[in-house]
Amino acid sequence: MAVRLFWQILSFFIMMSMGFALVKTRHLESEDSKVLSVLMFYVIIPCTIIRSYQIDLTDEVKAGFGLAVLAAFIIHFALIVIVAVLKRIFSLDGVEVASIAYSNAGNLVIPLLTALMGDEYVIYASAYICVQLFFIWTHGRIVISGQKRIGLKEVLLNWDLLAAFLGAFLMFAHIRLPGPVQDALAGISSTIGPVSLLMIGMLLAAVDPRTLLRDKKLYLTAFLKMLPVPLLVMAVLKILRLSALIPDGKTILYISFLAVMTPTAAMVTQISQLFDNRPEYASAINTLTTLMCIVTMPLLTAIYMRWM
Repeated sequence: MAVRLFWQILSFFIMMSMGFALVKTRHLESEDSKVLSVLMFYVIIPCTIIRSYQIDLTDEVKAGFGLAVLAAFIIHFALIVIVAVLKRIFSLDGVEVASIAYSNAGNLVIPLLTALMGDEYVIYASAYICVQLFFIWTHGRIVISGQKRIGLKEVLLNWDLLAAFLGAFLMFAHIRLPGPVQDALAGISSTIGPVSLLMIGMLLAAVDPRTLLRDKKLYLTAFLKMLPVPLLVMAVLKILRLSALIPDGKTILYISFLAVMTPTAAMVTQISQLFDNRPEYASAINTLTTLMCIVTMPLLTAIYMRWM
């Protein structure tokens, strides 16, 4: 699995480099990635999530989905505790705390999961994504903005979350969408990998390389995000023995852990822009963790498969 993941991430980096090259050769501007971001947020990811729920609601699926939701909540509570401790030790600010706690689950996990394991496992990734959306717009927003007000409106009206609710309703009500609708969802869902990776490449092209070289705290934050923190989360999952709850528990937990391993969430940069709290620094963390993941994700996968 670690080797397969390495080659898949490598192919993803090739797609990212195409978006990077389009900006560097001035065929596009980095700001043009906003169009792809809108497509991802409002169309592609919601369609992918809804399609993932168009499966037979077997006892195995019920058990796996329940474990995925439980694991997602446990992981996020663990992350909040871990980053609170790290904040005291390393004097981390709000942007650094959020960058360590929240991962680029939507843009990277679903394409990776589809390529590695197939569409039928995306439903378990959607559980993590929905739980993360709740935490990032509550805890994440609070630590970045410094405000105590919780943005529940942004949580409840989030398109990805609404798509998950709709998909779950259709699944539990045993409602199958008509063939043409299924085909449309499948066609749009198939673009999630290339579109998200081109978008990430275009965003990376806007980062000043000097930002990556001059800030030592940036390297510390990226290192904590990509290696020690995922290892601590893995230890929590191991201690709780969640993988023993159902026969396919190890695989379901790996999907949640895959989300933990991914680079910093692009949404951290967006919230930093919203509250004018060093969005360039947040973008630099996202960039560095994206570059690091080609090494750290296969390494952590190998450790997970051997230890869990």
